[in-house]
Amino acid sequence: MEKELEKNIEVITKDIKSYIPDNIVEIVASYAFSLLMALLIFVIGKWAVNKIVKLLGKVLRKVKGMDETLIKFLENIVYYALMIVVILTALGKLGVETTSFLAILGAAGLAIGLALKDSLGNFASGVMIILFKPFKVGDFVTAGGVTGSVSEVGIFNSVFITGDNQKIIVPNSAITSSSITNVNAFDTRRVDLVVGISYDDDIKKAKEILTNILNSNEKVLIEKGITVAVSELADSSVNFVVRAWVNTPDYWDAKFGLTESIKTTFDKEGITIPYPQQDVYHHNKD
Repeated sequence: MEKELEKNIEVITKDIKSYIPDNIVEIVASYAFSLLMALLIFVIGKWAVNKIVKLLGKVLRKVKGMDETLIKFLENIVYYALMIVVILTALGKLGVETTSFLAILGAAGLAIGLALKDSLGNFASGVMIILFKPFKVGDFVTAGGVTGSVSEVGIFNSVFITGDNQKIIVPNSAITSSSITNVNAFDTRRVDLVVGISYDDDIKKAKEILTNILNSNEKVLIEKGITVAVSELADSSVNFVVRAWVNTPDYWDAKFGLTESIKTTFDKEGITIPYPQQDVYHHNKD
């Protein structure tokens, strides 16, 4: 009985050995080495990626006016892109075929790009706005079909507050695809007025009155020069062009104040501001 058991054990052992390669030690050592190298590539690669992303963040934050939201977004993009490279390199060291992974990633990237086409366009436009700064928060602009004060410049959208206190969110692509008017771009603005007087009035007197009004207005920057000149002989009036420079924050106060002063002073001095008139003739037929 014991001899039969020993014989069976010997047969089983022999069968098992037939399935075990002679170079099992070398194979195990090879896979262990590959696994160790893959782990080293992953660990060292992740450490290097973190260093690169940290350095990128420092460089971007030194750029004047660089938005923190954009910096964080770029850091994340670079981090995940580099980590994909590290992981694929580690898998390749283990003998895994990475070509299929690259194909899948490429197809996924294309599908995501097509699905998020508009969002990516808004993102690209947001980056352009942040980098080139056609306007900043607090500026009064006309952009994307909206006129108002800039409340927020985001990655995908910008927020405007209109003069009557409405909040309007505009996609950044709509802003960069059309012209942008920045009212606050410069420290000074020019007030342009057109003032008409009657053909019966004294042009020289009217010109003196307009000049005195500009010179006496405290918001007008006299040193930058003023203009009072006859610009047009219209159908029912002699038109003056009146121009004066003011500080940008004073623009509307100066324009409204000058308009009121011109009307009240002309009334006092007997200068007529004509308005369109039409003569109607009625003929009676007997």
